[in-house]
Amino acid sequence: MTATTQIRRFDMVFEHSLVKVISNRNLDEIDLAGLRVGPFEEGNEYEVYYWVADELQKAGIARLREEDLLDSSKLYKIQWKERAQTTGQISHLEENFYPKLRRYMSALRTEAAKAPEKIIELEKTKQLTKDIVNSRLRKIISIASAPTQTEQVLKNFTPEERYLYTQLCRLISEWRIHITEQKETEE
Repeated sequence: MTATTQIRRFDMVFEHSLVKVISNRNLDEIDLAGLRVGPFEEGNEYEVYYWVADELQKAGIARLREEDLLDSSKLYKIQWKERAQTTGQISHLEENFYPKLRRYMSALRTEAAKAPEKIIELEKTKQLTKDIVNSRLRKIISIASAPTQTEQVLKNFTPEERYLYTQLCRLISEWRIHITEQKETEE
């Protein structure tokens, strides 16, 4: 299975995970692709699948809670924590960090296309994202090439990072075996 396929699977799991939304208005029960949701009362919090929350948000019916959204200030904090860790340590990220990051970046690109003043924010966020991903990638590679890790070290990996770590461990192990094999030469 390719990395792209696996990341799409993680994304599908995220789309079907439960999130909390806050209703923007009163609304009777509605049917969304065969799934009944609601009724909604303005200001109340409800738990729905992410894909439902996305549709409700597009329709102006509800919004995701602020604490569940990514923004530049949260990314700066993540970058700072990541830089503060040593090479063998990796800070904790919430399980759905990467799906949320992809959606945040997509929203920023859409905003920047409509409002040129948002281009600077988009570029800063791209650089911030690159820094976070590259820092974590270096650490994952370092951890994968070290002796077997404990669950304590691996618990801070997101599902996408665990997948990468597993693939790297397998590849490094195979490489070590093949690189150290010596062929008998004929005299």
